[in-house]
Amino acid sequence: MLSSLAGKFPVAILALSDGTVQVGESIGAEGLAAGEMVFHTGMAGYQEVLTDPGYHGQLLTMTYPHIGNTGVNAQDAESDRVQAAGLIIKSLSPVSSSFRASEDLGSHLKAQGTVAISGVDTRQVTVFLREQGAQRGAILALPQGEAATPVHMERAVAAARRPRGEPAPDRVSQVSTEQAYRWPDAEGGVRFQVVAVDLGLRRSTLRALAARGCSVTVVPAGTAAADVLAYKPDGILLCGGPGDPAACTSAIAMARELLGSGVPLFGLGLGHQVMALAAGARTSRTGRAARGNNHPVRNLQSGQVTVTGQSHSYAVQRASLPGDVQATHVSLFDDTLQGLRWTGKPAASFQGTPDPAVHDPGDGDDILGRIVAAMSDRAA
Repeated sequence: MLSSLAGKFPVAILALSDGTVQVGESIGAEGLAAGEMVFHTGMAGYQEVLTDPGYHGQLLTMTYPHIGNTGVNAQDAESDRVQAAGLIIKSLSPVSSSFRASEDLGSHLKAQGTVAISGVDTRQVTVFLREQGAQRGAILALPQGEAATPVHMERAVAAARRPRGEPAPDRVSQVSTEQAYRWPDAEGGVRFQVVAVDLGLRRSTLRALAARGCSVTVVPAGTAAADVLAYKPDGILLCGGPGDPAACTSAIAMARELLGSGVPLFGLGLGHQVMALAAGARTSRTGRAARGNNHPVRNLQSGQVTVTGQSHSYAVQRASLPGDVQATHVSLFDDTLQGLRWTGKPAASFQGTPDPAVHDPGDGDDILGRIVAAMSDRAA
């Protein structure tokens, strides 16, 4: 915490499942939040990360030490609310210096009911998560004027240690839209009609599709394949999202039908994993969750490297791929499978998302451009 903010905020406690405790300052809502701890390596874009449905229910640690300097605005949100269960940072900016800011980060977190802690050694937390793998944690934000006691610390540690056997929540149903809606078309005309199945999609994906001449209809995760095809789309996109892909049984069944429809089908993030499971492949939890916006991914055919954003804890097992599904991309960090294509079908998938800070949509490995190309080929 910056010296200019010292003493301004209530006390907060961060507890890890191994019993480690750090005491800092509460910069968000009062209360207790517990969940899987993850870290994000981006130097910018904290608002986009906080509102990314892929982080739903997780405690987000920002590795960059100084957070909050550009405030919060309505345009950069990836969804309509903060999705992370809690935020962990080293220092909070005392000012919001962007002309686009409508409020400061702390006020926004309080309004959203999001627990957050500052003054934490985030380097220690990051190293711990890198070495130990996924861990649960808890943030306990105390009322103003209340000091941290051993009782408070014990409560936080107990919350971090979820009892074994407790079922994992259904994350997708908590982030998916409840009703279908149309995303506004971009200027320049509409070339294709696309249905996006919301498994936890990001608004930037919809903006990117619209910019490529797509009129997008967004439908809930539980939509039946027949209802998706009733829109007569030129292409279908499975977007998102949080949680274990194997738990998305209805989405897997839907993807299996859509793969046989002949309509171009593309998956991003959780959608990539769901499509793989629908084809008969397997997924497994990774030893270290991939989070951040600077992950290099190699195209196995061209050798081109694309810098991507990643926000997942599961990966498709390459050895489990059926004969009609081929690997197209792998991570240069851990060699995990990042892309797939189906032989004889207009279908492909990708684990990450393009990093907007470095990715040129016009380059030769335009991820979203592939679904546009597939629709163009089908229309020809």
